[in-house]
Amino acid sequence: MFESLTDKLQQVFRRLTSKGRLSERDVEEACRELRLVLLEADVNYKVVKDFVARIKERAVGQEVMQSLTPGQQVVKIVNEEMVALLGGEEVSIAFASKPPTTIMLAGLQGSGKTTTAGKLGNLFRGQGHRPLLVATDIYRPAAIRQLEVVGEQLELPVFPASTEQKPVAIARESLKQAAKDGQDLVILDTAGRLHIDQEMMAELVKMKQAISPQEILLVLDAMTGQDAVNSATEFDQALGITGFILAKLDGDARGGAALSVRAVTGKPIKFVGVGEKLDALEAFHPDRMASRILGMGDVLSLIEKAEATFDEEQTEELERKLRRDEFGLDDFLEQIQQVTKLGPLDQLLDMIPGLGALKKKGPVEVDPARLAQMEAIIKSMTKEERRHPGMIDGSRKRRIARGSGTRVQMVNQLLSQFKQMKAMFAQLTGMERSGGKMPDFPFPIQR
Repeated sequence: MFESLTDKLQQVFRRLTSKGRLSERDVEEACRELRLVLLEADVNYKVVKDFVARIKERAVGQEVMQSLTPGQQVVKIVNEEMVALLGGEEVSIAFASKPPTTIMLAGLQGSGKTTTAGKLGNLFRGQGHRPLLVATDIYRPAAIRQLEVVGEQLELPVFPASTEQKPVAIARESLKQAAKDGQDLVILDTAGRLHIDQEMMAELVKMKQAISPQEILLVLDAMTGQDAVNSATEFDQALGITGFILAKLDGDARGGAALSVRAVTGKPIKFVGVGEKLDALEAFHPDRMASRILGMGDVLSLIEKAEATFDEEQTEELERKLRRDEFGLDDFLEQIQQVTKLGPLDQLLDMIPGLGALKKKGPVEVDPARLAQMEAIIKSMTKEERRHPGMIDGSRKRRIARGSGTRVQMVNQLLSQFKQMKAMFAQLTGMERSGGKMPDFPFPIQR
């Protein structure tokens, strides 16, 4: 996500922070570089112009110039202005005073509306809501079936629509069905086109008038950059949208749509798609996104992911085992399997300040084959060996390697990774001091 943009911004910041003092000329040079970086990222020209002007106006002030760390002060200003550019504060969904709440998804064909409808339903179910998915696209072949498949995968109810019905009639009937069945959230997947046309807009306007949705969210393909922003403007003028969902943000190395759409339309980004899996949708936090774009990590989102993935009792049990030095190889395997549930390792590294640079050494991802090998090695050990890996000598290693169909070298590598993970967890729980050095990630990664 934003890899190209982040790398270039980091280069600008390094040049700034390497100087003990900053002159007005230094600030102007940095602003010129910022302007070029943002334009290359396909950010709207007017947005770039205004953004850089605000930074320059604040950075040339006496407070920055006389600061002991002027470079850091400029970086701080860039961060604050980027947060403002992205919307300042998170804007949540407006729920109906009397259920069901209706969310109407609009967008061009191929933007990811259908998958996003499922992701949105899955996200809100996790928050205690009872969503109903509704397909109103009667034109695209198998569009209704596509949403049904998504619903089946997520075990979410899908309204039984038919191509024989009119889209507005489907929408009306689905609201009645939701109220009858006690579903408090209706998510409508509407028809798209390859390009904006009057017929599509007229149908969307008619549906809006018929059902008065609480939210009209435009799903944009983040990778299309300025094209997405142009579409956003046209949809908003015709339909009066309430916000955006940026789909495919994980594949967007430049960031043009994310950094432009709020400033151009004045409407907030409410959600972002960060992967292909049906749980890869997040609420949009401007401050966290700015931090990711500038390469400063996003620890809060990482903590929220961990809290949603790790069982509280399991976490307490892990702490207890670490305190009593009872952390064994069974626990090691369980923790690795849990970490892989958090999402792609590349994205996790981006959330930890300073660790995104590890990706420059090559792709970082969990190797399923290596994970299977580790599991085979551990299961070839006795219970006593798993609890007390220190007792595994040369002859035991040879026996374990034969039993798991691997080599002694792989057994040694696993035992080394076990020690690293044990040390890392001990650091994270505050039970061990490491002199400020973060241990290597003990995951079965491939480069």
